[in-house]
Amino acid sequence: LPSLSTSITDSIQSTPKPTIIEQPDSTMNSIGSTDNDVTCSSALDIMAFLSDLRAKYAHQSTFLQSVEEMALSLQPLFEDPERGDFYKRAFLVMAEPERTVSFRVAWVDDKGIMRINRGWRVEFSSVLGPYKGGLRFHPTVDEGILKFLGFEQMFKNALTGLPLGGGKGGADFDPKGKSPREVQSFCESFMTELHRHIHPSTDVPAGDIGVGGREIGFMLGQYKRITNRHGEGVLTGKPIDAGGSLLRPEATGYGLIYIAKLATSEKGRRPLEGARCAVSGSGNVAQYAVEKLMEFGAKVVTMSDSGGVLVFEKGMTRGDWEEIVKAKQVDRIRLSAIEDRVTGSFVPNESPWTVQPSSNNYEYAFPCATQNEIDGPSALHLVENGVVGFFEGANLPITLDGQSVLKEAAPSGIGASDGVIYIPGKAANAGGVGVSGLEMSQNAQHLSWKAEEVDNKLKGLMEHIYAQLISGGGETLDSGANWASFLKVVNGMKDLGWVS
Repeated sequence: LPSLSTSITDSIQSTPKPTIIEQPDSTMNSIGSTDNDVTCSSALDIMAFLSDLRAKYAHQSTFLQSVEEMALSLQPLFEDPERGDFYKRAFLVMAEPERTVSFRVAWVDDKGIMRINRGWRVEFSSVLGPYKGGLRFHPTVDEGILKFLGFEQMFKNALTGLPLGGGKGGADFDPKGKSPREVQSFCESFMTELHRHIHPSTDVPAGDIGVGGREIGFMLGQYKRITNRHGEGVLTGKPIDAGGSLLRPEATGYGLIYIAKLATSEKGRRPLEGARCAVSGSGNVAQYAVEKLMEFGAKVVTMSDSGGVLVFEKGMTRGDWEEIVKAKQVDRIRLSAIEDRVTGSFVPNESPWTVQPSSNNYEYAFPCATQNEIDGPSALHLVENGVVGFFEGANLPITLDGQSVLKEAAPSGIGASDGVIYIPGKAANAGGVGVSGLEMSQNAQHLSWKAEEVDNKLKGLMEHIYAQLISGGGETLDSGANWASFLKVVNGMKDLGWVS
């Protein structure tokens, strides 16, 4: 990773452009032959491939959205006269997970009644290393959601420069309204099924929505009971006393703000200090993004949850932030319940993108809640009202229509300082998985680094990622992220003989 003393310019100059693989002399025959196959002939029409994929996975809309967004971004590579067909063949392979595990999770509630949920682990790509990605517990979870998250994770992990593959898992279990004992019962039953599929050198899950340190601890305890192994490195995001890394809970939010600070500085925009910033969500990512924004002197004007949005006309205070963290981490209650404890006002059934402070202006948007929270009309409204930077803390929080609006308003070239800055989640929120990789390293060496050392490595990691966005070959930061991560995975596939 680049050292912290290295300037971002030096970091960019020293980061090599991703290797462009020469197309093999021989041309691969058509792939697939049955009606259920997604096919791609030697002509390799990428639009026909996407049409086949939509027909095969019509019920997995978010996964299809993610694949289509990536394919459209990579179109210039696919049109390369010498290597285009090779890249298309590689993309065809990437769009299918290597393995999907589905299982029943039977657990007992506080009334002694057996409950049934469904669990999954989508092991998308092991090209660069063991499958790595979080576990999500939420009633909306299904195979399609996890395929979308695993597909994005594959490219996100590639940008970190760490030897990590991509995967994602979870269950349609809703932790809200459950007692601690019920959550523990579910976590233990979930791990009873999952344990046979994970290992420090095979697949290393972590947390995500609905899965924090408490849930990871319950699952690690069950893993140890079943396997009679300490299993430190089999999960990340662990409690500190169980082998976790300092700053792992903060890493995604902190990393998001570090890369935003790099981008605003490199593009000559207003620094975060004094800037008005809107943040959506109030979970782990949003909490620590807000903490770091306030540390840098920004004025945070919103946080939200599924019930509505808290609006802070004059900016949040440290006391406001502490009340929100307590509400979400300790009391596990909605933001509406703490309106009388904070300086902001609560607006029900709205989001930061549909309600704005009366002053009607903020410069930077940090969507940290969930996928597809900003659509085309919302994105257009925000741009027209002076938002000049979008930094994705969540995974795919902006719809394809919304992304199109931002790309229309993007700088005129990768080195230009005009237009709207847009950094996608695969780059902006990669700090979390980066520190998960550092947690794996600490576990393997039986070490525990100090918080300052982890933070320094996180800053270096985000510098490394931003440098790739600049040098990745795309015309904008988001296309740079897509190109650099895609080519990294392609290089690995070529080296392993998995595509030719």
